[in-house]
Amino acid sequence: MRNKSKFKKIDVRKFVPKASRKNSPPGTVQYIGKPRQDHARIELTEYDEFEVAEYTLDHPDQIIPFLKSEKIKWFRIIGVHDDELVARIGEIFQINQLELEEITNTTQRPHIEERDDYIFMVFKALLINPEDKEVTIEQVSLLLGEKYVISFHETEPKLFEAFRTRILNSKGKVRKLQSDYLVFLLADVLIDQYFYILEDIGDTIEEIESEIIINTSNTNQEAIYRMKRRLVYVGRTVWPVRELINKIERSDHPLIQDQSRIYFRNIYDHTVHIIETLDSLRDLTAGIMDLYLSRVSLKLNEIMKVLTIFSALFIPLTFFAGVYGMNFDFFPELKWHYGYAMFWIISIIASIFMLIYFKRKKWM
Repeated sequence: MRNKSKFKKIDVRKFVPKASRKNSPPGTVQYIGKPRQDHARIELTEYDEFEVAEYTLDHPDQIIPFLKSEKIKWFRIIGVHDDELVARIGEIFQINQLELEEITNTTQRPHIEERDDYIFMVFKALLINPEDKEVTIEQVSLLLGEKYVISFHETEPKLFEAFRTRILNSKGKVRKLQSDYLVFLLADVLIDQYFYILEDIGDTIEEIESEIIINTSNTNQEAIYRMKRRLVYVGRTVWPVRELINKIERSDHPLIQDQSRIYFRNIYDHTVHIIETLDSLRDLTAGIMDLYLSRVSLKLNEIMKVLTIFSALFIPLTFFAGVYGMNFDFFPELKWHYGYAMFWIISIIASIFMLIYFKRKKWM
């Protein structure tokens, strides 16, 4: 049975882009998003084909010694609400101020920017709350450079935990190829999460459809709207992500190696598949809403039919009562000893006759 918790309002913060404060110059590093008090930190995974190591850095200046290493470095900046931390990282890696502004503005649309020394990408991570099945959105910004990748996260990146463990335990392709392959794997994790959400939506749609046939309660209506909300989340996210992946796959930037393009082409096909599935689920949701309205209308018609039959049965009774309730002195049956009993006999016969007539006409 589905969770029947109170229907929540849609979080428009993730869909309505916001700018920095009024009169702020372009490139102002200012956090825009849900208020957070968590302590921001930097985590580093450094690896090559033979070795791997992990570090937690207390200050962004501790990054500088690692930049001399020839190993692949994955920096995870957890907590983009720390403007000073993001600004200092921008100074160390010579990141354009416009990109720094987009990192701290969590209402950005997924897109890609190519610079001489790096490629900057904005993704959206979609996560399902296991309790109320609501979809939450978090912004993940990726910066691809020579021998390093920086990922900026709003909160703890639990979505990448299994992938991080894979790097630690594996000596496969991920430990042999360059930083562009690491970006591919991170993007693949994000896009695979869209499949899980669509799968959950599909299962829920089947469950709602089965329940609607039996029950037309308001809970089903709320569940349908919740499905439409999730489809909006995924649709508003996947369309720009498809454009982003397409630009990476077609890019002639030296940081994207030819052997990696086939992998980006693969996740581009995944985004196309997601969009096609999304359209199908949107049609199914619209069909379920039509089914729900039809069931409600059918139930209302059944109620009206019963009330109409009862009203029709009382029409002859009302007629008889009206005729014999008139104030005239001369009624042929007025002084008849069995007049009252005959009135009820005629009324009952008329009602039975009408019931038989309705039954033969299949109106009841």
